[in-house]
Amino acid sequence: MTKIIKNDPFLDIVNVRDTMDRMLDNYFGRSPVAFEGYGVVDLDLYQTDNDVVVEASIPGIDPEDINISVAGEVLTIKGEVKQEKETKEADYHIKERRYGSFSRSITLPTQIVAEKAAADFKNGILKLTLPKAEDVKPKTITVKVI
Repeated sequence: MTKIIKNDPFLDIVNVRDTMDRMLDNYFGRSPVAFEGYGVVDLDLYQTDNDVVVEASIPGIDPEDINISVAGEVLTIKGEVKQEKETKEADYHIKERRYGSFSRSITLPTQIVAEKAAADFKNGILKLTLPKAEDVKPKTITVKVI
């Protein structure tokens, strides 16, 4: 039995992109967004009715070494994980911990009020709570019965 397969050029483009993404993931280690010396800053970004929340995994950093800025709708997290004293007399078999500076910029999904932002750091997780601007918060309209 002969099977007819319809050619989809868009699917071919998607397959090429997926292949390139996997190749870059393998080369840079998990993500094509690698940073000088440190590696990748993994994060989650979500919204509630009132806030935009960003949670970033930055293990091994002193909270005083984190710099957070907002310019327009772009949030930037910068910092440096400092290397502890390396033992020169030892022969390392595995050395995977990453040290160095990092910077991660993301576009926020909506306007926020940077002056009212809060940042907490616990167990290597940086949590930013960014209040939404009043004009982008959902509004409730009450219907009056006449």
